[in-house]
Amino acid sequence: MRLTAQMTLAVAILFAIVCGSVAITGFLSLGDLTDPKVHSDALGFAWFWTFLTAVAVVFAAISWGIMRKEKGEA
Repeated sequence: MRLTAQMTLAVAILFAIVCGSVAITGFLSLGDLTDPKVHSDALGFAWFWTFLTAVAVVFAAISWGIMRKEKGEA
């Protein structure tokens, strides 16, 4: 299966939005936790989704760069 740069950009942006919202929800829910073990696990969970957001942003930037290069704007 071959993906175009535009499709990859769109999917990466959508994935970044979803992952970012999960990460923000995770960080915002930390205040409600009282058990230190659960708090630590939830913090790790939120940072993992933040990492996935960063990966999606990198792929979106790469796709955007490819699209610019193909159009001769780079």
